[in-house]
Order: sequence, then C-alpha cells, then structure tokens
Amino acid sequence: MKSFDIFITHVSWGSGGKPRPVLVLLISNDIISVYPITTQYANKSETIKARYFKIIDWSQAGLDNQSYIDTGILLNLPISVIDNKMAIGQLSVEDKKRLLAFLTSTIP
Repeated sequence: MKSFDIFITHVSWGSGGKPRPVLVLLISNDIISVYPITTQYANKSETIKARYFKIIDWSQAGLDNQSYIDTGILLNLPISVIDNKMAIGQLSVEDKKRLLAFLTSTIP
C-alpha cells in the first residue's frame, strides 16, 4: 500500500455508511489518511464543487465512472480497514501532478 493507491473500504458518517473508494494520501504508524471518492457532482453546491478534484484517468485508476476526490474531507482511519486488501488502482502520473497542484492552490 502506498500514497495515491485507491481502495474500497467502508466509510461511515453519523448513523450511516457504505463501501466506497478512497484515495490513500498518507500512511503513518497505524493510521491511514484518505480522501473519499465520489461520482456525485452535478447536483452539488458551487462551494462543494470547488473542493472536488476531477479524476481524468478514472478508468486507469480502477474506477467504473467519472469520479471526483472530495478534498474537503480527510479521513483518518485505522490501517486495519485496508490491511490485506488489494488496491483497485492508482492515480495516473498526470492526475497525481494535477492533484498536488490543486491541493497547493486550495490551501489558504
């Protein structure tokens, strides 16, 4: 497992949750920091859309549809939620470069 790998894991919010793809950002000791990935974009507010990063090479990344990284939500999960799972893919070199530039430009 390494940065920019994409895995499917259960992500919960409040009383709900579901399996969803996540992008590994950092791995530190027993914690893994990930961004959730979503296909939902069109009906979001402009504020939310501004924090979504569009994955251009989504098929190469192992995703089934046009997808977006929600950079507004950084989840710190126990590494055990991803241990022993195979990555479904990884961001392309071009998407990695674009994501790093996007993150740099959105940091206040």
